[in-house]
Amino acid sequence: MRRNKFLMTTASMLAATMFSASSAYAACATDGLPGTMAKPGGFPERALAMIVPYGPAGGSGQVAQAMAQAVTELTGVSINRDHKPGGSGTVGMTAYLAMPTDGYTVLEHIDDASSAHALDSGRPNPAEDLIPLVISQITFSQIYIRTNEDRFTDWDSFVNWVKAQDGKATIANVSKEGSMERINMKYLTDATGMTIQQISFDKGAPRYGALAGGQVDALFEQPGDVRKFLDSGTFRPILTLLHSRPGVFADVPSLKDAGFDFEPLLRFRGFYVHKDAPADRVEWLQWAFQKGFCEPSYQAFNEKKFMNLIESYRDTAGAKELITGTIAQYRQVYKELGLEVK
Repeated sequence: MRRNKFLMTTASMLAATMFSASSAYAACATDGLPGTMAKPGGFPERALAMIVPYGPAGGSGQVAQAMAQAVTELTGVSINRDHKPGGSGTVGMTAYLAMPTDGYTVLEHIDDASSAHALDSGRPNPAEDLIPLVISQITFSQIYIRTNEDRFTDWDSFVNWVKAQDGKATIANVSKEGSMERINMKYLTDATGMTIQQISFDKGAPRYGALAGGQVDALFEQPGDVRKFLDSGTFRPILTLLHSRPGVFADVPSLKDAGFDFEPLLRFRGFYVHKDAPADRVEWLQWAFQKGFCEPSYQAFNEKKFMNLIESYRDTAGAKELITGTIAQYRQVYKELGLEVK
């Protein structure tokens, strides 16, 4: 697949954000923020709510739990999580936008919100219709197989096996066309000439269970989301969608190793509040969630989930820049793929 100016911006961003795990937490991004902040007018006087547009077992559910814990540890304010999976995040987004804009309800969301707006500008723009409080995870994807798999053992043998199945091979993935996962898979299938059925799962647990139980042949996912399967030896990666090998996956081929020259799209997760929330409450929430990123429990969580391989932190300004750039990037990709961009 040919390169273009848009895709090179992704490469530049990736090169700028890669760094070693050993140096990741020598200093934390929000160490310069004050340790405490007065509550504006007593806000919050009760527990906050957090809408999560995905199930509790997947990456979004896990990061929502970890950040809620960190903010509570920092502020003493409880956060009640409300999972509303469906429609690759659209059900949760719709539910969130129907909530009061008093700052008591925040939203967890991922890059799906940016890609949805990129495809249809009538959908909410997370950099304009919402205020990003913090982006707290940026990560890459891998292709996984079962460790006890004997039909293929590595990426090359997997591709050869898939080609021999006449379109009957399967891989578990998310359901949304135009998502980060689907676009990256299209890059892989176009470049290799293989045909593989993508079996759709919006929730993480059924997606992982499908591979573990043998209902699918492979899985597209991010390493942190399947950490327990890696630690248990149930899954193993056969391809890392980066151009160089992270140290913790030194034995897994990268895109460059496999002969690919496309620039992979990345996953990012963050937390938002409605743009019409009172400004003083927004300021307190920005402090709480940005400072929460540096709480020891959240730092330990990100490290455990391999989120220290790419710089994961963006404050509000940095998040808006990331989201705006991502929307432009997706629009360019969609046009190249022949999708209708509204």
